[in-house]
Amino acid sequence: MKKILFAILFCMAFQLNYSQQTYAVNGETLELKTEVDGKLDLLWNVIDGKYRYFVKTEDGTITELKNTKDDNNDYQEEYKSTLNSLTSGMSTDKLKLTLYSLKNFIDSYNASVDSSYTSTNIERNVQFRLGFSGGITNNPFVGNPDNTKTPMIGAELEIFEANALPRHSGFLQARHTFENDDFKYSTTELALGYRFRFINKETFSIYGQVKLATVNFSDFTFLDENDMEVDSNETSFDIPFIFGIGSDIKVGNNSYITIIYGELFAAFLDNQGNFSTDIAVGYKFNL
Repeated sequence: MKKILFAILFCMAFQLNYSQQTYAVNGETLELKTEVDGKLDLLWNVIDGKYRYFVKTEDGTITELKNTKDDNNDYQEEYKSTLNSLTSGMSTDKLKLTLYSLKNFIDSYNASVDSSYTSTNIERNVQFRLGFSGGITNNPFVGNPDNTKTPMIGAELEIFEANALPRHSGFLQARHTFENDDFKYSTTELALGYRFRFINKETFSIYGQVKLATVNFSDFTFLDENDMEVDSNETSFDIPFIFGIGSDIKVGNNSYITIIYGELFAAFLDNQGNFSTDIAVGYKFNL
C-alpha cells in the first residue's frame, strides 16, 4: 500500500504545465504564464521558489515588477512607480505585489481604456475546494490492543485566499471510521483545522495540518464485569491539536489527487500504544 502511494506521488509530482510561454527578459529566458491579456498584460511564474511578476505593453516591451530592499532593509516598492507610469497615473497607493492585487489593478486599467475589453476581475476574496477520500486507520487515540486497521471515508471543504498559490488554508472535515469483527468501534468525526503548505509548487504541494477542534459520535462494544458484551455510544468534544501531513498533486486545471497522513500525533490526546496508521487517498476540485 505504502509503495503504491509513494509511486503515485513520485510520478505525479513532475507534471508539466503546458499553458506557459517562453520569453526573453533582460537576458533571461523565462517560462511565464499570462494572467491578464489586454492593453497591458500581466505575466508571472514561480521561479526558483520566488514569485516574479511582469507586465507587457502593446509594443511587446516586458518589464519586471520589483520590490527590492535598500541598505536599511526597507522595501522600495518600485512596482508601484512602474505601474503608475504605464497606466497614466492610476493610483497604486493600496496596491500589493501579489497576483490577486496585481490582477485586479491591471484588469481595472484595461477596462478603463478599452471598451471592448472583457473583464476577468475576481470578485471573491476567498475560494473553496471540495474533497473526498478513503483509506485505513488504526484509530491511534483509542484503545486498540491488536492494532486492528479499519477502513475510513471522508469529505472536506477547504477555504483559502484567492491567490495563485495560497500557503494558508482552513478546512472543515467530516470522516467516518468503520468497525469490523475484530475491533467493534466506529466513529463519525467533525473537525475544524488549519493547513500550511511549506512546499508550494504549481504542480504539487506538501503541507502540515492541525485539527484544532473535533466532535466525535462513537459507537463501541465492550465486555462488562460478567464478560457480557455491551453496546454503547458516546459524543465527545475535544480541542486535541492532532497533527498530520499531506500532499495535493495537480491533475487538471482545477483538480487534485490528495494523499494524507492525517493523525500522526496529538498535543492533548494520548497515543494508546500503537504507532499511528492513518492514511487516505482522495480527489479534490476547486469550486
